[in-house]
Amino acid sequence: MKKIFFCILFTASCYTFAQDAGLVLSRGDFADGSTFSNRIRSKTGKDLTYEDVTGSPYSNVNFLSAKIADNYEKTPVRYNSYTDQIEFQRDNKVMILPEETQFSRIEIISPKQTLVLLDTKDDLSGYFFEIVKGKYSLYKKQETKFIDAEPASNSYTSEKPAYFKQSDPVYYISINDAYIKSPKNQKEILAQFPDKKEALNSFFKENKIKFNKEEDLKKLVNFLNQ
Repeated sequence: MKKIFFCILFTASCYTFAQDAGLVLSRGDFADGSTFSNRIRSKTGKDLTYEDVTGSPYSNVNFLSAKIADNYEKTPVRYNSYTDQIEFQRDNKVMILPEETQFSRIEIISPKQTLVLLDTKDDLSGYFFEIVKGKYSLYKKQETKFIDAEPASNSYTSEKPAYFKQSDPVYYISINDAYIKSPKNQKEILAQFPDKKEALNSFFKENKIKFNKEEDLKKLVNFLNQ
């Protein structure tokens, strides 16, 4: 019964992709309708594939079983931090999961991790890794940039190959409907939580929090949720 239901979903998804093909294609022409394409147009005039580019936009190139929505069977997925898309595998094809509300929370079974679709009202939106879930949540945004090849400047130099470059992660702490982006110091946190000022001062005295360290931010947000 679940297989029948998923087939219905898959057909409906394809129809949705067909309607939204313009949106997908507007992201650098890296997709063809609902089917993922790993081709990138280089300024050298070549069509490159991911295999031609040094590095990878995947923290894990393997597809991992995940819950993509309520009442759907587990689906093999992986996150592409270059295109900021969830790719899923079906019938030996790689497809792109539509950015719809029903698919806004992707829970990978093992290793356990969750990706959520967010709009921070900032310059960053899309999929974020959920580090802490609670009244106050901690999210991490990972981005990978494509650095194009550089032709040889003369006969004595060689062409510099294209590569993927992973940017430093950006962290967000959610407060109601707002977000603190990459908090830099204690003062910034205290300003957002005046009712917790005394408790936070004690917390910061006991803990040497580095605001660029994920484990420290995780400790801070877990404290805020107490």
